[in-house]
Amino acid sequence: MLGPLAARGVTAEPVVWDDPAVEWTAYDLAVLRSPWDYAPRRDEFVAWAQRVPNLANPADVVRWNTDKRYLDELSAAGVPTVPTAWVGPGESWEPSADSGEYVIKPAVSAGSQDTGRYDLADPEHRELAVAHVRRLSAAGRVTMVQPYLAAVDTAGETALLFLAGEQGLEFSHAIRKGPMLTGPDFGVDGLYRPEEITARTGTLEQLAVARKTLATVPGGPDRLLYARVDLIPGPDGQSILVELELTEPSLFLAHAAGAADRLAEAILTRLTRET
Repeated sequence: MLGPLAARGVTAEPVVWDDPAVEWTAYDLAVLRSPWDYAPRRDEFVAWAQRVPNLANPADVVRWNTDKRYLDELSAAGVPTVPTAWVGPGESWEPSADSGEYVIKPAVSAGSQDTGRYDLADPEHRELAVAHVRRLSAAGRVTMVQPYLAAVDTAGETALLFLAGEQGLEFSHAIRKGPMLTGPDFGVDGLYRPEEITARTGTLEQLAVARKTLATVPGGPDRLLYARVDLIPGPDGQSILVELELTEPSLFLAHAAGAADRLAEAILTRLTRET
């Protein structure tokens, strides 16, 4: 991104969000890109975001989007989302079904960390699933329990990328992400699971779901510099929202011609508006 920005006369430098030596008021705009270490200390991250002037995306969006309980709000607004059961800190959980595959993960997470896939017909998986929830609950974290969407094994997950443009938030490009969860959670080396990414063309149906999702963002989608809408086909083949990524998503700029330039233009427009 530094090259496309420099070509437009924009001086940019990468800095770390929790570096105490950074003077955030010295920047005309701060763009969140990859603060993937925030999950274990979300409160600190959200408090930091509120102190940064001219943050993209805005701090109130960061607060809302870094807790995946926003999915309940989107579902209530009519967005097709993965059915989710929530287990609060200190609460216990037992599988309500004797079979079927389920995904267990924390409501505050990034990079698919602390995330596992469990086949409830397998006694060992059932024990590991209960232990996974117990571990998160004991750590004071909210747990999500969702049915595994089997279509991801064949169709993959579609990420639709939107960038700010002349008409507000505009569709830029799409990618396919291959299946990532192969079984129970035994930890991840690093900040995220490896991903298999290829370019993809978004369908009209997917774009309709994405735009319906973005319309529900607090304050409206036109406040956003970027957005990523992650979809997987449900049992009936229709797109289901897995996550709405507004805080720290990979934007996969290298997988679409002109995407980096479009983001640079969006940043330049935001700078011009702010100054």
